Amino acid sequence: MRIATYNVEWFTNLFDDDGRLLDDGEWSGRQDVTRAEQLAALGIVFTALDADGIMVIEAPDTSRHRSGVKALETFAEVFGLRQRKAIMGFTNHTQQEIAFLFDPDVLSAEHDPRSDETPQFDESFRIDLDIDRSPEKVVWSKPPLELSVTTTSNGTLRLIGVHAKSKAPHGARGKAAIMRTAIANRRKQLAQCIWLRRRAEEHLAQGDPLIVLGDFNDGPGLDEYEKLFGRSGVEVVIGEEDEAQLYDPHAAQAMHRLIGARPATARFFIEDENRWLSVLLDYVMVSPDLRDKSPAWRIWHPFDDPACYRTPELREALLTASDHFPVSIDLDV
Repeated sequence: MRIATYNVEWFTNLFDDDGRLLDDGEWSGRQDVTRAEQLAALGIVFTALDADGIMVIEAPDTSRHRSGVKALETFAEVFGLRQRKAIMGFTNHTQQEIAFLFDPDVLSAEHDPRSDETPQFDESFRIDLDIDRSPEKVVWSKPPLELSVTTTSNGTLRLIGVHAKSKAPHGARGKAAIMRTAIANRRKQLAQCIWLRRRAEEHLAQGDPLIVLGDFNDGPGLDEYEKLFGRSGVEVVIGEEDEAQLYDPHAAQAMHRLIGARPATARFFIEDENRWLSVLLDYVMVSPDLRDKSPAWRIWHPFDDPACYRTPELREALLTASDHFPVSIDLDV
């Protein structure tokens, strides 16, 4: 079985309010890419990915006037994808939903939020991160998607799709304001990851096969503020060495390689430096029982993955479709 995560930049801009594709020459949410070009590229990527289930990050918006599920299922129908069934959990107000697009002939999925020792992800969580004895209230702008998945061979999985808080100091002006905003964002991102780790611990204690996947906007050694808090949010979700740990080989590589090349799942243009920045933001973390099944991870990077690079149509589609690249895992369930 192949499970993947894919952050599609401004997917919602490619659909009208009735969920129909805007396959035209107007600009998409991507720089210098039309909606027709992005749609065609996404059709190529989703087809090549050929996953049984894809956690779509920045999925089309759901609101009173729009249905992200309808948009995704229309997209699947137009491009003839076998992943033709979509499911969402708690919606949000950012126009960037979290959805799961899957093949109903291979598996079934149910939104199954938990609230055992920690609150549901659409509620609030209180934690004292700055040690002032006054816990702050933390909320998710994009509540994680908790799924109970059953395969046709009666295998079961727990999936948690994640889009964690960005640490970028958007809107801040001046060095002091940028620093304050960056630290506040880092604190919120870390709090979300602590909340997520506690939910993962509940599943691990119950022996649930668990996959936590998505865009964490974070990773080991990714910014200077990590030293202020001791560790990255990704390391928090993975867990301490004396705990039951989740595992992602790319995260493990980043944690143990302080210098030199690292894996990358996203690529952004830094305009004032006139260069591209490649970073590791997207992960597929698995519980120990799933790791024991010897799964195979893959980052569908247009330059780093040999098969993607040697297939010009796919290579160009990956560059056009989004600023992130899919991450997949193949495993027996």
